[in-house]
Amino acid sequence: MAGLLGNNVITQIGILVNDIDKVSQAYADFFGVAKPEAMITDTVDKAQTEYNGAPSEARAKLAFFDMGSLQLELIEPDRYPSTWRDYLNEHGEGPHHIAFVIEGMKEKVTLLESKGFPLQQKGEYTGGRYAYIDTFQALKVLVELLEND
Repeated sequence: MAGLLGNNVITQIGILVNDIDKVSQAYADFFGVAKPEAMITDTVDKAQTEYNGAPSEARAKLAFFDMGSLQLELIEPDRYPSTWRDYLNEHGEGPHHIAFVIEGMKEKVTLLESKGFPLQQKGEYTGGRYAYIDTFQALKVLVELLEND
């Protein structure tokens, strides 16, 4: 069965942190790998970030560790309203989302919303787009959809 997403392979786990440099170094030391360079998400004009249906200036520092078939994403949000900032304020540091690569973003978001899982945040990145779906009530973590061009 394909389920709601048409794909059940987790591609990424996203973890919220207050200090990306410190936590990146801790992961690098723990796994004996190089510490990745942190990058900053695009500005709102480029990313077209929307949080709870409204445009948001929110940006975040990101660091990625490729761990075999799974990518670990560390996220340090700025102060602007976003899923990252609000989740970090509410739950503290730790897991934020599990991500899946999907096709047909609009259709998937519509389907999930019809099942009671509302869109929380969406945006564009070089080569694709993302959407965070509020699955916390049922799954105790958010689901992120990634669609690559």
